[in-house]
Amino acid sequence: MDNSRGPGSEVEKPPGALPDQIAELVGEVAEAPSPSRRRRLTAEFSRLAGRSGRAGWRGVTSGGRWLTAEVLAMAPRLPVRDQQRLRAQFPGLGPEELADALIHGAGRAAAVVGAATGAAMVLPLPSAPVEVAVETLALVGIEIKLVAELHEVYGMRAPGAAPERMLAYVAAWAHRRGVALAPAGVVLVAGSPLRRRLQRRLVARAGRSAISLGPLLTGAVAGAALNRTETRHLGSDVREDLRRRSPQRRDWAC
Repeated sequence: MDNSRGPGSEVEKPPGALPDQIAELVGEVAEAPSPSRRRRLTAEFSRLAGRSGRAGWRGVTSGGRWLTAEVLAMAPRLPVRDQQRLRAQFPGLGPEELADALIHGAGRAAAVVGAATGAAMVLPLPSAPVEVAVETLALVGIEIKLVAELHEVYGMRAPGAAPERMLAYVAAWAHRRGVALAPAGVVLVAGSPLRRRLQRRLVARAGRSAISLGPLLTGAVAGAALNRTETRHLGSDVREDLRRRSPQRRDWAC
């Protein structure tokens, strides 16, 4: 599945912008979260939060509008493995076992993000909302990548070119189920019901990130545990919907 960065994302960003950098980190931590890469991720969160600057502050005070725009710009840039690549990387696993592995891996990656953000919170307190915004983007990127790859596992790739498919997976993330029959990009315009739903989901996700860093649940351990649980629940919800509708129940199609 070649997610090229051609036209199709609703918000275009120049090379090196935050959506590109988050998408790159998502691919790195989701596919191979080694200890050295976890340390790099922690440093990257601090750097990205600092570089977000005013945009990050606007993001945490805009009622989710900034987060929504950033997610829509990030989604077409996420590295998604197609079914052929997944089967090559996980030889010997059927669809159910591979789905288990992807959900487990995404939960582990989400935990790494939570731990990295908790560690980065040694920065002065005024940076905290920006850290939460960057963490939220990374978490949502991990989960959208998971949603896309679960569709590949069950032979239910969304229709359209790569950018259109990724917008469909954003909509699936917002609804916590598999994609609808119609491509989602045409209804993710400002003010549409789906855009409002996406915005509400993102605000709620950011709120959970902020709570994990609050006085009662301070630190990397709490952030890691909460992120792992939420991402696995999301993956299980989408997987159950795809399983009901998929032509690939237990074995791969020939």
